[in-house]
Amino acid sequence: MDWWRCISIRLELNIKLSLNDNMYENLVKTILNEYDGFIQTLILPSKETNGTGTCNSSLFVEGEKIHLIMRHVEYTLYHSEGDQKYQTVWEGPLSYYHREDCRTLKTNNFYCLLDNETLSIKTYHKIDTSQLDVEPLWDFVGLEDARLVKWNETYYLCGVRRDTTTNGQGRMELSEIDIGSDSVKEIRRNRIEVPDKNSYCEKNWMPILNKPFHFVKWANPTEVVKANLESNLSERVFLSNIKEKLPYEIRGGTPLIKWKENQYLCICHDVDYRPKNHNGHKDSDYYHRFIIFNDNYHIDKISGQFNFMTAKIEFCIGLAQYKDDILITFGFQDNSSYIIRINKDRLDDLICTKL
Repeated sequence: MDWWRCISIRLELNIKLSLNDNMYENLVKTILNEYDGFIQTLILPSKETNGTGTCNSSLFVEGEKIHLIMRHVEYTLYHSEGDQKYQTVWEGPLSYYHREDCRTLKTNNFYCLLDNETLSIKTYHKIDTSQLDVEPLWDFVGLEDARLVKWNETYYLCGVRRDTTTNGQGRMELSEIDIGSDSVKEIRRNRIEVPDKNSYCEKNWMPILNKPFHFVKWANPTEVVKANLESNLSERVFLSNIKEKLPYEIRGGTPLIKWKENQYLCICHDVDYRPKNHNGHKDSDYYHRFIIFNDNYHIDKISGQFNFMTAKIEFCIGLAQYKDDILITFGFQDNSSYIIRINKDRLDDLICTKL
């Protein structure tokens, strides 16, 4: 009996180790060198950013138009990696640097159109939110990690806002935007409440592009909700009874796009978050996974963990198909944003053979 128990414990440990060790380093390098991929840096003029960070851009393809929402943060993130040599004993491996007269973590969003060949930013407009802005009550200001969708002929930004309460409670908001030739304005703002009103932070819901107002709220087990813009409430429409055994909780990421027949593709992330490391400082390591859902929202495949360019802090909310290619955008350490292009069939091969 003890012998079988020892084998059981050893097998369980091996499974845990294989899950934690299943990290694919530098996916971008593989896409460029082995899969004929392409990468472009997404840059806004410094007069718009004052040298602070851009990151976490989202994509929406509409015919020949490649729309992009660029997140601009009015800070610079410093994250110590490798040997983790901190700049000061007080700040630790993860620090935010602001202007001296501004201690908030503020987000601005820019609407951009990309060049169809080079994927560089062709035109941009800072989204005008002045019609609906009020005095913020919390230090995280603005709509964070906004995914652009078009539902019922209306464009919405779907992101989290945390500046409406004094404790930073986060809720998903759908911001309707009017895209003009010389300006982009937010004209309506819906804050979506959840049944559990004590929930602290709802964020990173993944829009299902071909199902208006439907989101994958959680990936494992899969939970799908629908937002009602009349009542500003969400309701659960699906909850899976299957939970995969993984080392960390899977969090949201990109919209779900149509993949093969009766399938959706998205990119999620999971985080090794440490409120206190060995020196008493907080730190985070981000990992990403491709997930393929069937059209009943059950998971057909979860890839192994990967990073894009080996940074500990990377984040991906952009995924779209343009002709025969898949476009992916990601932020690097909250300081820069990139877009990569890979043929759809080549991506399918990469997911199946490398991940």
